Amino acid sequence: MTPEPTLTYVYAVVAATGELGTIVAGLRGVADAPVTLLAPRADDAGPAAALAFVTSEVPGTDWREEALTSHFEDLAWLETTARSHHHVIQALSDHTTVLPLRMATLYQDGERALAALRERYRTFADRLALLAHHTEYGVKAYIRPDTDTAAPDAAPGASPGKAYLQARKAQHHAREDRYREARQAAERIAATAAQHASHVVRHPTQAGPLTRGESGENVLNDAYLVSEDQADAFRTAIRQEGENMPGIRLEITGPWAPYSFAMPPADEPGAGP
Repeated sequence: MTPEPTLTYVYAVVAATGELGTIVAGLRGVADAPVTLLAPRADDAGPAAALAFVTSEVPGTDWREEALTSHFEDLAWLETTARSHHHVIQALSDHTTVLPLRMATLYQDGERALAALRERYRTFADRLALLAHHTEYGVKAYIRPDTDTAAPDAAPGASPGKAYLQARKAQHHAREDRYREARQAAERIAATAAQHASHVVRHPTQAGPLTRGESGENVLNDAYLVSEDQADAFRTAIRQEGENMPGIRLEITGPWAPYSFAMPPADEPGAGP
């Protein structure tokens, strides 16, 4: 029986060191595939031999473009795959600097993946140097749901219609004031966080039913690249800032592998073989 063709799935770029083999041994990634290191031979790669791709071989029938188009509409598949992708990157980041690549970065085979590694060696090496001894933290700010302002009572003697219009107008102005104050608070939080970070990515605020309810409305959704020696000061400064903002709920997440800072958008390897 002819073996099923495979594609090379790439999770991340790492510096090629002797202990990496021990780190990836036993790791399983997407499609429950074993994780391996793919590195150029020292005698034919020049400086690119200092880097390695972290890879798995995945079934071609499930990972070619046509199959991926269908998979990307399957939320259960996306969640499982994203968790598996993150599991590999997080396991590596516990031991070394990792340059994560986006989910479903695929090459036709190992040789084509190695060609890409050689071609883009300088970009990868520069980004790894930027990320060394840094981790990512997320900072989100929400307007507390209990700060909604009720409409004030209408003027005495007002007709029902006029009272309704007065109430709606007052409620609208109160909401605008609350949003303006929340945006100002979010900017103060962002400025405080940036003092302890080397780089910042301003993600769009989250919207929709999953961000409302008990959490409140999202008014800040930033990622910060923080050096290891600044991590405690970073968290402490943000929490102290939040204590002075009773209408704002803060959420600090991390440390994470530096997904938001992995590659500039123009340089990120694309999905697809």
